Amino acid sequence: MTLDLPTLLQDIAADVRPLLDEGDVASYIPALSRVPRAQFGIAVATVDGHVHGAGGSEQRFSIQSLSKMFALALALQREGDALWQRVGREPSGTPFNSLVQLERERGVPRNPFVNAGALVVTDVLCRRYLQPERAVLEFVHRLLGEANVAIDGEVARSEREHSDRNAAIAHFMRSFGNLHGDVGAVLDAYCAQCAIAMSCRELARASLFLAADGVQPPGERVVDALAARRIAALMLTCGAYDAAGDLACRIGLPVKTGVGGGIVAIVPGRLCVCAWAPGLDANGNSIAAAAAIERFAAAIGASIFAADTPRS
Repeated sequence: MTLDLPTLLQDIAADVRPLLDEGDVASYIPALSRVPRAQFGIAVATVDGHVHGAGGSEQRFSIQSLSKMFALALALQREGDALWQRVGREPSGTPFNSLVQLERERGVPRNPFVNAGALVVTDVLCRRYLQPERAVLEFVHRLLGEANVAIDGEVARSEREHSDRNAAIAHFMRSFGNLHGDVGAVLDAYCAQCAIAMSCRELARASLFLAADGVQPPGERVVDALAARRIAALMLTCGAYDAAGDLACRIGLPVKTGVGGGIVAIVPGRLCVCAWAPGLDANGNSIAAAAAIERFAAAIGASIFAADTPRS
């Protein structure tokens, strides 16, 4: 049976509307604290080239930690498996901006999706590119096949001015020899990367290579198949920080969340879905976006744990 994706997305948008008043917008970045909470968008991009959306699917928002998927892919392009000598591949069980494990584990972050790990990835890019944030942005442009996406300067400045905890994390790792570059330069690049603004439609399209074994439709090889699968595995186990297990149980798909309210999920071999709503739960994950993707995955029978996953 062929699913009517446009109708399904419209139904999901209506279903989650009562959740838009729940949660709080990210307040530790002042520019994000001013984002109106009662907004929602959802979009699906399929590996055969179709894109469908509902709600505010074309409205751009700060992708924040969703940028870590793209930065990690770019770093793996350049470093290969040598990257894993500096950052682990295990869930943290702690908040995304925690310093707790770094002392016990001698400055090696648990995974590349907690802030510590993302700063190591940015440090790698700083040694490879004169403007690493531009490299991440241009990587996104190549994935989209267009150069309309940009860094939101106001958000980047706001985040950089309130980056004391990330600075502490970076200096701590540098004390263990696991951050090689200038801390200020790493923070500048990281905050700018997180301030990229994209829509649900753009994020779903840009993430398709993760659903297609590293090949961006219609056929450009982005990373090798093993790297794409490893990124997907990390999304499943670490993509929602200390709520990764809960979302794996609820959704059954690799996901990546961001405090801008976006969530990307991949259905291997089939599609990517992105939902956005600014209201966050206590773990920093969007309440309405998580509910929307949960409903979507259930409706199309997409859980990777299903014995016989139906095809749309």
